Amino acid sequence: MFIAFSRTLFSTHRLFAFAANPRSRFYLSLSPMSTAAVKRVGTHNGSFHCDEALGCFMIRLTKRFFDAHIVRSRDPKVLETLDAVLDVGGVYDPTKDRYDHHQKGFEEVFGHGFNTKLSSAGLVYKAIDAIDNGINQYDTDQPPRYVNNTHLSSRVGKLNLDWADPDQSAEKEKMKHLNVPWFWLASVRFHARSWLPARSIVMQCLEARLDVDPSGEIMILDRFCPWKLHLFELEEEMKINPSIKYVLYQDDRSKSWRVQAVGIAPDRFESRKALPAQWRGLRDDELSKETGIPGGVFVHMSGFIGGNQTYDGALAMAKAALKL
Repeated sequence: MFIAFSRTLFSTHRLFAFAANPRSRFYLSLSPMSTAAVKRVGTHNGSFHCDEALGCFMIRLTKRFFDAHIVRSRDPKVLETLDAVLDVGGVYDPTKDRYDHHQKGFEEVFGHGFNTKLSSAGLVYKAIDAIDNGINQYDTDQPPRYVNNTHLSSRVGKLNLDWADPDQSAEKEKMKHLNVPWFWLASVRFHARSWLPARSIVMQCLEARLDVDPSGEIMILDRFCPWKLHLFELEEEMKINPSIKYVLYQDDRSKSWRVQAVGIAPDRFESRKALPAQWRGLRDDELSKETGIPGGVFVHMSGFIGGNQTYDGALAMAKAALKL
């Protein structure tokens, strides 16, 4: 069974239980449920990941938050009104049911010999905790014999809205988030309509790299699409040297720009050249002051990604990072 929250059916807020008919795996029965004292659990909007999807699933299995309504937002004023918040908000305080792990200074681990920093999904799935916090699953300097593109994080990630889909509405994204258990059905469609067409976009952007910066180490993705594996394959095929260090692209929702450091391999978290250590964990005015570049938004604690309000600001960050 899974629970969906509706604002439109019967012109009121209702909760509905969807239960599979044992005679058919695709038959669903629909029945209204009580809305009395329904808790509200918040997580971020935008692209969803295995961490918060699993975290929301787990917390809604507890007695206190059973079948809670999921609210997806980054607005602090909205988050303050919620009963629990996962993977957003910059606060870890279990006494107030706040479970974020992105803030500077976060060092929470499971203990008892386990030293991996936890993500919002916490103790239930330690492998996911490691993936979301940028920690490799094995200790070796050797490249893997193969790349695993079918693990849980990958499958959930493919449920995000296709970059080629003209409907990028929050409502459609919300419905896909509710259907995480059906992620296998999206695989064929994802590759046919999204993955393969993206290759030509990445190739064109790679060919234009010298127009962006004479170093040839910065690439502008003029339309966001799946790019990482394509970049590694195309660099080898096109004998690109030096390799790309940073990829810039616009966040379609916030309209700000991202500066992402390219990893040393498709499935490794170490970057070819991470954003400078002195920038990491900083946000907004504090980041702008440190970089000397206006419009700073954030730099992740691991240095693999940062943001600026404008294209010029993001490009300036990438150029400055190359020299630091």
